[in-house]
Amino acid sequence: MDLLKDNIERILSIDYGIKRVGIAISDPLKMFSIPLTTFQNDNKLWNNLNDLLGKYNFTNIIIGYPLSDDGSKSEFTDLVEKFADDFEKKFKKKVELVDERYSSKIAWEHIVEGVASKKKRRNKALIDMNAAAVILEDYLRNH
Repeated sequence: MDLLKDNIERILSIDYGIKRVGIAISDPLKMFSIPLTTFQNDNKLWNNLNDLLGKYNFTNIIIGYPLSDDGSKSEFTDLVEKFADDFEKKFKKKVELVDERYSSKIAWEHIVEGVASKKKRRNKALIDMNAAAVILEDYLRNH
């Protein structure tokens, strides 16, 4: 057993993107979402996700599911479905796709409210991990 592993049960939220992948986790009581980090979507992504899964005890894994405003599939939906399928195969863990409409816009609004520095606000990684947190907030509110 890994002595560094946090055995508290949490929920993992992933905001998958072509360039970056935002990560958020729940608090131990599964009431709040915590923006954790953003990984580059490169050849290290699967190793980074593996390290994350080794560090925390996730009971649920959710991935933001991009839909159009009318609820139909978007041009990006197929890429997210492939990522979710690959994730399940690599890690032998079931994932749940969760509607992510407006998550980036809401994340941006949270950043504008909470981050005073305009330079820090331009950090796209900050938006990605906060979008993952917005997706998780919505999931927690509805479950």
